[in-house]
Amino acid sequence: MGNTERSNKKWLGAGVLAALAASLCCITPILAILGGLGGVASAFSWLEPFRPYLIALTIIVLGIAWYKNLKTKSSGADCDCEEGSKGKFINSRLFLLIITLIAALLLAFPYYSGIFVPKQEAKEVLIVNGQDLVKMKFTINDMACSACEGHINHNISELEGVVNVETSYKEKASIVLFDSTKTRIKDIENAVDKTGYTVSDYTTMKGD
Repeated sequence: MGNTERSNKKWLGAGVLAALAASLCCITPILAILGGLGGVASAFSWLEPFRPYLIALTIIVLGIAWYKNLKTKSSGADCDCEEGSKGKFINSRLFLLIITLIAALLLAFPYYSGIFVPKQEAKEVLIVNGQDLVKMKFTINDMACSACEGHINHNISELEGVVNVETSYKEKASIVLFDSTKTRIKDIENAVDKTGYTVSDYTTMKGD
């Protein structure tokens, strides 16, 4: 029974680790915002291309764990030998269900990560000359989810002359409206750099 318990732990541990790795690229930006960890945000962005494979691995591993659990139960292989309540719980379906739910929450994190991004407080920017307003599109690679968007928006909006900033990880870009007398392009690039991401290009856009 001890070998079965160890085997179950390994399968469940592998499942949770795979699920964590699948969403780590979106978890770190949230930690960066809440904990002020700066460049750690993009530390795991390289995992994003592997996300579909990690999701598949999580499903396969947990599927095996469920198969082994159900097979053991149906075969009556449970032993009421000298095992403690802790050992029984680890091998129970309830524990397996809890681990499966944790893995599911981790896998789904990119879809609800936005709720953890602090809302930006509206700020007033005094515009002396409307001609000083510039609207630019900054291309930013390696963003993976709304958490990445929130982190970049947070940093850019902190700049004094920024009127509005909208970031899209799907478009791989931030559109920034700012007062060029108070904020320079280099300031915006530096703000993005502090998140761990990098501006690869920028272009001026026509105002609305």
